Amino acid sequence: MSQTFSALSTADLRKHIDRLPRFPLGHFPTPLESLERFSEALGGPMIHIKRDDCTGLAFGGNKTRHNEFLMAAALAQGADMFVWGAGVQSNNCRQTAAACAKAGLDCQLILGRGKGKTGDEVVQGNLLLDHLVGADYRIVDATIGEELDDVIEATANRHRAKGRNVYSWNRETVKPLAAVSYAQCVAEIADQTKAEGIKPSAIYVSSAGSTGSGTQLGVTALGLGCPVYNICPIQWEWDTQEDMAHLATVAAKLIGLDLHFEKADINVTFDYIGPAYGKVSEGGLEALMLLARTEGILLDPIYSGKAMAGLIDDIRKGKYRDDEEIVFIHTGGTPALFAYNDDLVRGMAKREIQG
Repeated sequence: MSQTFSALSTADLRKHIDRLPRFPLGHFPTPLESLERFSEALGGPMIHIKRDDCTGLAFGGNKTRHNEFLMAAALAQGADMFVWGAGVQSNNCRQTAAACAKAGLDCQLILGRGKGKTGDEVVQGNLLLDHLVGADYRIVDATIGEELDDVIEATANRHRAKGRNVYSWNRETVKPLAAVSYAQCVAEIADQTKAEGIKPSAIYVSSAGSTGSGTQLGVTALGLGCPVYNICPIQWEWDTQEDMAHLATVAAKLIGLDLHFEKADINVTFDYIGPAYGKVSEGGLEALMLLARTEGILLDPIYSGKAMAGLIDDIRKGKYRDDEEIVFIHTGGTPALFAYNDDLVRGMAKREIQG
């Protein structure tokens, strides 16, 4: 941080956030649960899980929070259509399509599978849910990031030329607005941990963008004093830390806070991506199986599973004392389990044979 800042109360932070319009979509506050058996199995600190997989919209997840602000912005501009996009099994697109259904907006999804890939046309997992909630979708040979962004914008412009009032994915406007929603999540965490007498030593989350930026904004605004560790599920073609710092700064400005974030304020690691973005990792599979078999809570194989693998690794390396407490934000993504069934079954069978 480049300046001093007097910490806000959670009530004051909410007043700042409430300056922005929201379209109600989620079930908030989401629960904060103590993972007693999971923590015991790891032999480390007590882990508490913020259940943002329980936000309630089409299987829930972190994008439900994002979309409360994005839908409100779209409706304020008189939009009648969303043009959105990400990967074929995008949790973002699934929740955005469901939010559009609730808001009465048409939704066009541009889903990138990357070049040279086939087989993504099978309607299962998140893609099945896109179909069920009525979104139109087109699968293209583009990689998510700047390449897919260009296809999304070209599609949005074609619809505008036909007279549609389109709200579309735009990195500079959408991502800071989405980040605000995770300052709201941190306010929930702060109230819940205070009520339970929990003093987190750290917060872990799967993010390489808005969710982690908003989490850092909330922690800083409330003066919580604990680091936020962003376990990145993807490595973008741009500088992730610099981008996330920029998002947090712009998000703060949107809600009237004089905060400026530097690159060094954002903790990120790319060490748990595994073979590639969108591919199951050994650590993620272990984390997914362990949490399911000790707590009955399901992670997803691409985002929250890999983030939990990062936390598990830190615990095994002795980063925390046994008497410390950690908050892990579950960002959802569980419908993707069904699209990765073959990889998961093979991976589980291999692990069980080996041990």
